Amino acid sequence: HVQLVESGGGSVQVGGSLNLSCAASLSTYNTYCVGWFRQSPGKGREGLAAIDNDGHTRYADSVKDRFTISQDNTKNTLYLQMNNLKPEDTSMYYCAADTRSGCGAGYWRVGFPFGSRGQGTQVTVS
Repeated sequence: HVQLVESGGGSVQVGGSLNLSCAASLSTYNTYCVGWFRQSPGKGREGLAAIDNDGHTRYADSVKDRFTISQDNTKNTLYLQMNNLKPEDTSMYYCAADTRSGCGAGYWRVGFPFGSRGQGTQVTVS
């Protein structure tokens, strides 16, 4: 079981940027796929971005070219740089880790339903 703690959320103006961080309790090399998803009240999970052990990244079309996922394996930390934020990006953001399936399985697109997740960090764009 991976413990994850997100930080870096907040309120930002339209067009602004935020950089989310996620501290993991173990090396991301012990996971097959790590990434980010968001969920708003009454809505399902929306997978945003994911990264494999080999550093291969994947993005949802809604955030491609605006969001960048990265990881620092020396710090067991995952990041999500978010630029050109829009009001529709307002949501609770979660990092997640799947220790059973690689990103190629596609579970990241539906918000890591079989993985571990953190408590979330709120992002508000107005």
